[in-house]
Amino acid sequence: MSLCITGISSMATRAVLAELTADYSQRSGVDVRIESVGGVDAAKRVAAGEAFDVVLLASDAIDRLIASGHVAGDSKVDLVHSGVAIATKAGAPQPDIGTEPALLSAVLAARSIGYSTGPSGVQLLKLFDRWGISAQIQGRLVQAQAGVPVGALVARGEVELGFQQLSELIHLDGITVLGPMPAAVQIDTTFCAARCKTSAQPDAVRALLHFLTSAEAGPAKLRHGMTPA
Repeated sequence: MSLCITGISSMATRAVLAELTADYSQRSGVDVRIESVGGVDAAKRVAAGEAFDVVLLASDAIDRLIASGHVAGDSKVDLVHSGVAIATKAGAPQPDIGTEPALLSAVLAARSIGYSTGPSGVQLLKLFDRWGISAQIQGRLVQAQAGVPVGALVARGEVELGFQQLSELIHLDGITVLGPMPAAVQIDTTFCAARCKTSAQPDAVRALLHFLTSAEAGPAKLRHGMTPA
């Protein structure tokens, strides 16, 4: 029977992990099955003791799982850095988002603003607080359900301006990606991987993580809108 590694990840890394694990399986003969769900749900399932070999989430979520004893701390590796981009419905007017003042104006003008349940969504709300506009736009904020891309809401016309990881926007039809958030306010998330304490095959997990962090994995990460960590 061939070796099988199971894992769980957030949606932000779904596409890049699908490509990289398929490549790894072809190279190694090891079957790798990664389930991608909302990051909050993924962390809850690992914390509840569901059996996985590896978990791939935002760095702070991995740290919490290490602290709670569900993940091996010495196995944690950084995989990618992922920035937030902004999208509108295809064919809709494209506001200027190239500078912080321009983005602020675009947010204030938008009839609805979409954001995610993940770490980038939390940071976006903090940015709105820092700008002092949270109360002004509260009624226009739309949080996508866990596992639902913000871009899907944008494509359906339910949200005028959508914020999410570039990796989750670039593969969607029906939207226009305006570009990344301006450098002064860019929200960057580091996604990491680590071995779950429920895994009985640490050597196999270590070999997979070595590949996922290798230079050979770099081009795929770039193709999916991320940069190697």
